[in-house]
Amino acid sequence: MLWLALQHRPRSFRDDSRRMISRLSPPLHVEGTLPDLAQGSWLVVVNHYARPGFRAWWIPMAISAALPREVGWVTTSTLTFPDRLRASTVTPASRWFLCHVARLYGFVAMPPMPPRPFEVEERADAVRKVLRLAGQPQAMLGLAPEGGDRPGGVLSPPPPGSGRFIWHLARLGLRLLPAGAYEAEGRFCLRFGAPFIFPSSLPPPVEESALHQVMTAIAACLPIHLRGSYV
Repeated sequence: MLWLALQHRPRSFRDDSRRMISRLSPPLHVEGTLPDLAQGSWLVVVNHYARPGFRAWWIPMAISAALPREVGWVTTSTLTFPDRLRASTVTPASRWFLCHVARLYGFVAMPPMPPRPFEVEERADAVRKVLRLAGQPQAMLGLAPEGGDRPGGVLSPPPPGSGRFIWHLARLGLRLLPAGAYEAEGRFCLRFGAPFIFPSSLPPPVEESALHQVMTAIAACLPIHLRGSYV
């Protein structure tokens, strides 16, 4: 983190991730057959697995190291906490650091849900930026719909609005590539599922229909005990 805080020039997240992931022991275990990602626009959707001793930032690193193209990740701009001490100390420090890292790697830093009153416009700006990126030729984006850690690392429902947001991205021409990140037998594992696209129309409400399809596809990449209600 200190090393990243001292960086000022744009960097390749894929290159940095490959260096970090190559140091894992035992090595990262990857399953699933990747489609041809050299062409077209894609959105990688993955669970937000975490536990004490395993931080979720390893997940985008593992995916970026495994894929043949640079991924533009949608990340949080701030870490929030329920207690006053961390909320007044760690939260502002995390905001500076995470926004700095986003600038280094070309990520889109988005305020966490639900946005605080002073972050509503900032979140709207971040959403517009993601939509602009998604509309570019050969777009490659990644996000974890859950948007934060969940108890036991179990797949959980994302915050309201996530399904409609992903639906809008898909309508811009992005194919979805689901992935599941988890640990098994002392190894960090990554499993890619079958890519898919939404049908031309979804049954209402669109929010629920889109989320069900996305989260079910992610769950299929996970062990049963981590699928939550998406079995």
